[in-house]
Amino acid sequence: MGLLERVRKQWFLVAIVLAITFAKLKPSVGMHGGPLRPEITITYVAVSTIFLNSGLSLKTEELTSALMHVKLHMFVQIFTLGFFPTAIWFFLKLLALTSINPWLLKGLQTVGCMPPPVSSAVILTKAVGGNEAAAIFNSAFGSFLGIVITPLLLLLFLGSSSSVPFTSIFSQLFMTVVVPLIVGQILRRYIKDWLERKKPPFGVISSCVLLMIIYSTFCDTFSNPKIDIDTFSLITIILIKKNQVLQLQTQLPLCSVQHINR
Repeated sequence: MGLLERVRKQWFLVAIVLAITFAKLKPSVGMHGGPLRPEITITYVAVSTIFLNSGLSLKTEELTSALMHVKLHMFVQIFTLGFFPTAIWFFLKLLALTSINPWLLKGLQTVGCMPPPVSSAVILTKAVGGNEAAAIFNSAFGSFLGIVITPLLLLLFLGSSSSVPFTSIFSQLFMTVVVPLIVGQILRRYIKDWLERKKPPFGVISSCVLLMIIYSTFCDTFSNPKIDIDTFSLITIILIKKNQVLQLQTQLPLCSVQHINR
């Protein structure tokens, strides 16, 4: 396999590296309040586009069938909001014996208590051939659960918590996840034949939207002048976050595939 063929096959990984590089070179473009206006284009438009795509591409029968996979949903939520935060807590106890920045450890524990991000979880599930409908349900349901459970987990593991704007978070999730999904399903009824005939590249579109989210996130990161991380801490964080992403966002598609095969 030639180099060009490898790049074409792994285009998404290459694009992630490029997105991070551009964010490093010019973070002011995609930072909060910048020309890209990520507080609108990313928070609302980008996430809504991903779930509108899912609504257009998925059959209604697949969505209704996914709701009935109770055992799968229970496993995913217990793994994400129960097992994983606990495993991270034990692992960080070992890391605390090293010279790593203690504030980074607290940040990792905080991230470990969060539900998986709705946008990337759905996109990566679709990319590996998993049950996209089940991923949509568990991502959305997990996010709603996280409004209540995440503060309790932070209180348990870190001894501190904060108030959660339940109404605003609930309404944002509803408007960016549920509504676009329903709109996509309604539109699908009218253009179903055209969709099946033309087969639009929904996966590629969603992946490009995810790249925008990644770019904006790193623009915010690199534009923060207070960030001062030593080399050891940075490398450790990268390795841990890589494993977290693999575990959180491949567990759902793998379980979904196994469930369907049964």
